[in-house]
Amino acid sequence: MLVWCGVLFFLGIAAFTDSLFTFGEIFRRVNSVLFMLVSLGLLIRVSTKKRMRVIEGYVERIAVLEKRLEELTRKERKAEVPH
Repeated sequence: MLVWCGVLFFLGIAAFTDSLFTFGEIFRRVNSVLFMLVSLGLLIRVSTKKRMRVIEGYVERIAVLEKRLEELTRKERKAEVPH
C-alpha cells in the first residue's frame, strides 16, 4: 500500500509541475492514465484486503465455535460415564 501511495504522490507532483511548466499534451494524457491505473490498483487491493479480513473473521469464529463444541462434547462424555 505504501508503494501505491508513493506512486500516487509522485504522479501528483508530476501533475503539479506540469500545470506550472506546461510540458505538453502527451504528458497530460500519460499522467491521467497512470492516475487512473494506480487508483484502480488501489481499489482492487483495498477490496481484496477487506474481503480477506471478512474471511479471516469467519475462520476465527469457526475456530471458537469448534472449541466450544469440543468442550461441550467432553462435558457430555464425562456426564455419561457411570461411576
